[in-house]
Amino acid sequence: QVQVVESGGGLVQAGGSLRLSCVASGNIIFSVATGNWYRQVPGKQRELVATITSGGTTHVEDSMQGRFTISRDNANNTVYLQMNNLKPEDTAVYYCNIKRTLSTYWGQGTPVTVSS
Repeated sequence: QVQVVESGGGLVQAGGSLRLSCVASGNIIFSVATGNWYRQVPGKQRELVATITSGGTTHVEDSMQGRFTISRDNANNTVYLQMNNLKPEDTAVYYCNIKRTLSTYWGQGTPVTVSS
């Protein structure tokens, strides 16, 4: 059994920053897993935000390039999403998933609200 827990969301003014954390626990070798951040607005599909591979290769979606950074700390089974210069359109529930071969484990999400 694998548990994934996100934290760090909240209310922030436009232009502000937040750092989200995603901690995995249980029966998983975290260092060989890929970590992903997604976000979802009510009524819309969940969209990919950023990915980090086991080797540390990162990808951030174009609309968030230059503002969001994904990183990982294998010693603490954690994936981070640093979000800077936040905009009202970044308001969403942010979800983390951890992928290892054929298995994907999702967290419950952490809400982010950016006020204008």
